[in-house]
Amino acid sequence: MDYKYIEQLLERYWKCETSLEEEQILRTFFRQEEIPAHLLPYKSLFAYEENAKHVALDDDFDQRILAKVEPQKVKVRHMSLRRQFAPLYKAAAVIAVVLSLSTVAQYSFNRGEQVDYNYDAYKDTYTDPQAAYGTVSEALQIVSESIQESQVQNGDTALVPEQKVITE
Repeated sequence: MDYKYIEQLLERYWKCETSLEEEQILRTFFRQEEIPAHLLPYKSLFAYEENAKHVALDDDFDQRILAKVEPQKVKVRHMSLRRQFAPLYKAAAVIAVVLSLSTVAQYSFNRGEQVDYNYDAYKDTYTDPQAAYGTVSEALQIVSESIQESQVQNGDTALVPEQKVITE
């Protein structure tokens, strides 16, 4: 048998030039039992409708899809005002602890000495300027000696100038 007409229809089918009636002829042809070997690869392409008739969706398909599409119900939990401000309470506690520790540290650095910040209460203790100058000179001499001793202990002897003794 000559299958030239079917081959021509296939050529036109691949070029998208066939009509609906010609495509129906191809479907009918490929539903037959006996098909030539060179046209056998196209049988599954045109026989898909017969196979697709037996495929059906499950009964619970709609319910499964709707369960995935519909939004999930969210339960709302009531929070009291106290619970909402709990993080602020924690932050206030941390600040109180830090301030307490800084106060204790400041007190320990000052060794419990009372510092008088009232500068108006200070009075001049010297009425004689010469006596005040002598006291300041002695204090500066003590500071100078302590600096020189620390430099000698650190090995910085090149920085130590010759000592001058001030006598009055």
